[in-house]
Amino acid sequence: MTTHLRLAHSPDADDAFMFYGLAKNKIDTEGLSYEHILKDIQTLNEWAKEGRMEVTAISAHAYAHVKDKYAVLTHGGSIGKNYGPQIVAKTQITMESLKGKKIAIPGKLTSAYLALKIRFPDFVEVVVPFDEIMDEVVKGTVDAGLLIHEGQLTHAEKGLVKILDLGEWWYQETKLPLPMGLNAIRRDLPEDVKVKASKHLKQSIQYSLDHREEALDYALGFGRGLSRDVADKFVGMWVNERTVDMGEEGKKAIREFLKRGEDLKLIPPVGEIEFVN
Repeated sequence: MTTHLRLAHSPDADDAFMFYGLAKNKIDTEGLSYEHILKDIQTLNEWAKEGRMEVTAISAHAYAHVKDKYAVLTHGGSIGKNYGPQIVAKTQITMESLKGKKIAIPGKLTSAYLALKIRFPDFVEVVVPFDEIMDEVVKGTVDAGLLIHEGQLTHAEKGLVKILDLGEWWYQETKLPLPMGLNAIRRDLPEDVKVKASKHLKQSIQYSLDHREEALDYALGFGRGLSRDVADKFVGMWVNERTVDMGEEGKKAIREFLKRGEDLKLIPPVGEIEFVN
């Protein structure tokens, strides 16, 4: 009997790249079948609260709200070392000048939002779909924007300037990478299914890294008009050796990130994080 798993991830070039091996049947799935569900990360975070998908991408921030339903896979994470989400504005201003001002954010459960609240708690948040944030900054409906995904590389094309890279700030603070996205698997699945699914996802990521050009060709279909060079750089930022295996450094980074959020009472108590190798 085939076990059917819904695998939910964002329709972005980096996620498409890492799941290329599974999506195109390059991996022996040993009797498991996968249905790819593509939704933006804020929707996936909300779904995870319900435990809707068997395997799902979530924000590291969201884990604090879904830990009763999901365990964290040690691969598939988007973990930036000395780079990450960016605050951008129309002119070069200081973060302090944004006190009490409007900043567009891509969702209240995103890791980018939690990182910003840890660094700079006093602002007025305006929730905007991630791919509309730059336009809102350009129009002046907000004073600054918090960028995730490819906007980190393309904001200058819209005349916007970087005010702060939260990944750089976090690295200076902690000497750790900043965990953004995680892959999570439902706790109530049979142990053998969890082990197999974990293996298949890891194999898919490694397959894509080993067959980079063909995986990048596939990912470009999800690149929202990115050039190949920019897509290649973007994928390289978020699919790398830390994606194959976050290692002890990645686990430590997630624990520290959530602990700081917990200490500031920005998230509920997390307790021990369950990792599935």
